[in-house]
Parts: sequence; structure tokens; C-alpha cells
Amino acid sequence: MPVPEELFATLRRHPDVEAPNLHAVDAADRLILDEAAEAVAAAGPGRVAVIGDRYGALTLGAIAGFGANDVRVHQDPLTGELALAGNADRAGLADSYRRCELGAELLAGATVVLVQLPRSLAALTEIAETVARYADPSVTVFAGGRDKHLTHAFNEVLATCFGDVHATRGRQKSRVLVAAQPTPVPPTYPRTEHLADLDLDVVAHGAAFAGATLDIGTRFLLDFLPRTDPAARVAVDLGCGTGILAVALARLRPDLDVIATDQSAAAVASAAATAAVNGAARVTVLRDDAMSSLAEGSVDLIVCNPPFHVGAAVHTGAALAMFRAAGRVLRSGGELWTVYNSHLGYRSALRTAVGETDQVGRNPKFTVTRSVAR
Repeated sequence: MPVPEELFATLRRHPDVEAPNLHAVDAADRLILDEAAEAVAAAGPGRVAVIGDRYGALTLGAIAGFGANDVRVHQDPLTGELALAGNADRAGLADSYRRCELGAELLAGATVVLVQLPRSLAALTEIAETVARYADPSVTVFAGGRDKHLTHAFNEVLATCFGDVHATRGRQKSRVLVAAQPTPVPPTYPRTEHLADLDLDVVAHGAAFAGATLDIGTRFLLDFLPRTDPAARVAVDLGCGTGILAVALARLRPDLDVIATDQSAAAVASAAATAAVNGAARVTVLRDDAMSSLAEGSVDLIVCNPPFHVGAAVHTGAALAMFRAAGRVLRSGGELWTVYNSHLGYRSALRTAVGETDQVGRNPKFTVTRSVAR
């Protein structure tokens, strides 16, 4: 039976950014489900796994459309988990799936795996290696995405872990890659690299932003850390990625308690490993959506390199939400140090959300600002 369009019509992105040009279900979701329909319908309870479901379309579509039960799901962003939970509650399907980490818990015995392809080849590499290692030998993977984000390199990544990889016929500017005959290989991730100029080891899972490298925005903000408030006692690396800023702050200020927080499961795991390998005992990690679990006025200092994308779309909504959160969590007089692409012109938004904001640095691409909480 087809996936009910009535279900798709009810899906929301909340608590992720919602806007007229941002949707909870797309043509790739529909094509993945259509291509996998027969396999999902034939799979027994607990045999279907879903990876990268944005807001629940794949999970709930497999359940409502093809009778899948006890579906195991891994979503990297916390907002995706929360959106799926809300959508499942509204559809009366909350008991038909369970959240899992990317590993044996998610994939042991799985015969069908549905994947919304990540934009990063590194993220896909970790997914492919993990599926090949833990899923049932008879597994078939249906991995789909929008044509504009796909290259032949995606096929090549899957081919390193599966003996049979082919593409389906495209539809509505989307395509599905089907992979079978898993051939397990030694894991590539997490990966550790040494940054010689910082004398710092970075550990990164495949989906972590910038991988085990130092992105140029973070590199620029690092130069300004010695100018942050020396009286601060509690600091947050907001949108921490692999935790480089958190570890650098902890090294600079040994009496500072640093919270590295991100909504990405891969980022939080990477930051925890980066802190551990560098002996940064005063760094703790927290998977959270824009510091929602931190108390109002509980933080002295925040450093932030915010994203300027929401999924594949260029959108400032995530950054603006982070600025509002900083205004809530900082104590009066606390500081937010932000680096951003200069063309985005965030100073007025920072002034509104946090307080008086001054430009303290600028290079050909990035601006660094200091905001003082009112």
C-alpha cells in the first residue's frame, strides 16, 4: 500500500527552524520509500533500520505505509529526534520505533536499511562501514538524496563496503542508490589528527563538522580567546563540533569549567573524545538544542562559530536561535564571542538578542564580535 499523503501532510520540522522554504518531507523521502516498499513489507519486526531521517518521513512512512514494526532509528541532530517524536505522537505511532546509536544496537540483524544520504562523504563512509559490519549479510540499503547533492563519489564510497551498488531511475530531481552484499572493512572513523600549530589532537566522527581539521572560522576566533573575561568561571562552547574551542579555553584558563555543547550526536562524541585525548578534564559535553537545558543567567562566557545552513538550505535561523539562547543563558555582564562570515552582518541581531556588540576583529572572510549581556 502507498504511504498515506495524509501522514506526510501532518509532518512538522519543529523544534528545528520552520519557514515556507523549509519542508519536513521531500521527493527523496518519497522515492526511498517507493523503491524500498517491497523489501520493507517483507521484513519482519525489528529488521528495518533508518539512518538520517530528517523529521520522521522515512520512519513513519515505513510504519504506516508498509507495516514495519520495531523500527530502529539513528538521527544525528537532536532536533531530528525531537521532530520525529512529535510527529509520531500526533500520528499515534510512538511505540513503533526506537532510537539507537550508530552501531550494533541499531543494525544487528537488520535486513533493510533506509538512509537519507548525508552531504558529507565522511559521514557516508562511517555509515556504510557500520552497516556492513553489523547488519545481516542479506541486508539491502536504500540510500537516497537530491540530485544536486549527489556525485559518483557516493557510489564509490558505498562500493568500498558493498559488492553490489547501483542507482535507481531518478524522479523529481532525486535518486536512490541501492547497496547489497556487504563486505566489512576496518573502520575509518573516528579519526584522530594532530594539529601541530596548536599541539592538539582532534578526534572526529564522520558527521562532525570540518572533520579532524581546523576550519578557518574557528582558527580566527582562537586568536581572540586570550581577550575573553579572565574572571569567567563557567564557559560554553556553543555548537562545539569536535571541541577545539572548548579544549583551547580549558588550556588557557585551568580554573574554568567548560561545557562543550552541540545538537549533533557525532559532534558530542567527537568533542568528548577530543577532550579526553588532550587531558582536558574540566571540559564536559552536552548534547542539547541551543542550551535549552542550561539555566537562565548561569554562564559567564560563550564562544560560538554558528552555522549558516539549515540542512542543505542557506538559512540564518539556526544562528539566530543560538544568539537568543545566549542572551538567556548568560549572566548580566557575561560575554558572547562570535565568529561569522562577514557578509551575514549579524551585529544587529546580536545586539538585539544579547546586548551591546562590538566588532573586535575582521579579515577578508570573517568577523569576530564581542557581545555583553544586558
